[in-house]
Amino acid sequence: MPLLSRAAYRRELAAWSLLPVMAGVVEGGVTGVIVKNVFEGVAPTATLNLAVAVLSGAPALANITSSLWAALSHRRHKIRFLWTVQLLTVALVSLIALAPVNVLGLGLLVAGAVGTRVLWTGIMMIRTTVWRANYPRHARARMAGNLATVQSIVMLAAGLAVGAALNLHDQAFRALFPIAGVLGLLGAWIYRRLRIRGHETLLKREREDTGGSMANPLRLRRLLLQDKDFRRYMTSMFIFGFGNLMVLAPLVVMLKDRFGLDALTSVLIVTSIPMLMMPAFVPLWSKLLDRVHIVRYRAVHSWSFIIASSMFLIAAVTMQTWLLFVAAALKGAAISGGVLGWNLGHHDFAPPERAAEYMSVHVTLTGIRGMTAPMIAISVYQALEWSNIGSGAWVFAMCAGISVFGAIGFVLQARTMRRDSEHGPDPTDVPPSSRSVVSE
Repeated sequence: MPLLSRAAYRRELAAWSLLPVMAGVVEGGVTGVIVKNVFEGVAPTATLNLAVAVLSGAPALANITSSLWAALSHRRHKIRFLWTVQLLTVALVSLIALAPVNVLGLGLLVAGAVGTRVLWTGIMMIRTTVWRANYPRHARARMAGNLATVQSIVMLAAGLAVGAALNLHDQAFRALFPIAGVLGLLGAWIYRRLRIRGHETLLKREREDTGGSMANPLRLRRLLLQDKDFRRYMTSMFIFGFGNLMVLAPLVVMLKDRFGLDALTSVLIVTSIPMLMMPAFVPLWSKLLDRVHIVRYRAVHSWSFIIASSMFLIAAVTMQTWLLFVAAALKGAAISGGVLGWNLGHHDFAPPERAAEYMSVHVTLTGIRGMTAPMIAISVYQALEWSNIGSGAWVFAMCAGISVFGAIGFVLQARTMRRDSEHGPDPTDVPPSSRSVVSE
């Protein structure tokens, strides 16, 4: 790290070695496996599958609250605000352990997991503003990649612990969730002493911003209308991400109902193996993102998700369990690059004082995808299964097909940006450190 960023990086590295435990135990695949294994027989299968769909989309669904988080954190001390949200996350994760094994308990677990993801959305969104202040553009992707690697290892361990414990006893989650809360509390305590470079200047710019409340959907719409490049990027991102978010829900259901896999093996496929791949692939993707604009990056990276979805299709159609592990590894390679692009991509469009606003647009649209994509996927899967047992596997063909349209959008936009820059620097080769909103 650059000299002036090293102190902040050390503290972030320590904090993010502990905080992700809370995200790991409520990750959509992990909680989906808990529902399918702990609550089986307590509620109808269709109800359980619906719960799995909600849980698999919870991380994205929670992002629909991003504009609220942007408004709440605007003009406020960023670290103090993050400390408060982290404490609330600790409390909610710990309370999930009290859910009884009945229909009410199923509802409480789903509500608790979704609520935790809502709080985690606030943490992730405001964190990008801290990163923008503390790390220069040329080192930001490398820093985010390193922290993403650490985070993936921690979440991998948390998921494996839940899966292994459920194989031993179906009530083991009652002990693991409070433990996750304690570790998260320690991470939050470390993080609260982080310092932000130019914090007072940042707050001054936010106070001088008279554009209106960032919680106002009309303001977010106005941003998309003003910045045509960002709008086009978000359109392709919505289509591409919609296909990606459809995969997890039918996969979790299929692993239990069709393949008959136990909790630990299911967690390995849906969570642990993908995260295990991140330390190997994050450095490769971060080198690319450090060199090129996010649009050109997505034009390359998006195809990795399509390959992974296609492999899940082949595994499900042929009923070859070993191919599920291959598909999980491919998905991990794709997620490695997706984490970087998702956290940092908007900075190639946003000026510093509006970074949170741009991120708010991005994650709000992700929330809309999370609210609809898993539900559609599980509905299509169940309809296919009811018509012909085993045909539900073809839902993965739909997932991959939708993502292809988004990937084509990135490719076409990258070509347009290069054409438009014939008489100047290529924006897809030299990512700007800041960028003003350009009127259409």
